[in-house]
Amino acid sequence: MKDKSEAFRHELKYRIRPADYYAIRQRLRPVMKPDEHTRADGRYLIRSIYFDNVQDKALREKINGVQKREKFRIRYYNDDFSFLMLEKKIKRNNLCMKIDAELTKEECRAMLAGDMGWMISHPSGLVQELYCKMKSQQLRPRVLVSYVREPYVYKAGNVRVTFDSNIRSTLFHRRFLEETVTDIGVAGNPGEMILEVKFDAFLPEVIQSLLQTEGIWQQAYSKYSACRRFG
Repeated sequence: MKDKSEAFRHELKYRIRPADYYAIRQRLRPVMKPDEHTRADGRYLIRSIYFDNVQDKALREKINGVQKREKFRIRYYNDDFSFLMLEKKIKRNNLCMKIDAELTKEECRAMLAGDMGWMISHPSGLVQELYCKMKSQQLRPRVLVSYVREPYVYKAGNVRVTFDSNIRSTLFHRRFLEETVTDIGVAGNPGEMILEVKFDAFLPEVIQSLLQTEGIWQQAYSKYSACRRFG
């Protein structure tokens, strides 16, 4: 099994209101294409199980603005347990890179239950790395983060623009990979969404102009941190 990774990419984030969303989306649609993996409504549901330790290492590094940091998570889409990905997201200032490896449902459930022996001989180097950090740093699954994503892509610059809404947290609920999820919303304001812009070396001028909107500005935002505010 070969781990998949991307080169470092730029990542910009903006907190936007519903009115901003409708205006920006209307401008983007004639130029950018919807992601081909979306449902009929042009969106998909993302759920991510984030790992951290009892000292909240990943959370504190984000809050303290540590420029070089990483997070491990298990991600799946539209509540489909047949496609589960272990991911490590590496952050360097405004640059990010993701390394991932596919897990079976059985492997995922074993990992979440604390059964780690199989991980050390797994063909994925990423699974082996997580095993070492679960042992040395005591990383454990901490929270399930859920949200709805509406993604658009543009070939030049490998641009990806996404609108994330209905961000929800499982709080103190410690069971994962369930058919029915118990969670609550964490948005700071009603209808608030997160606009994310990812690109390689450059952001084409045409996309820059379409994104320009009065009253919004780039800012640091972490869904994981937002979903850990309550525990």
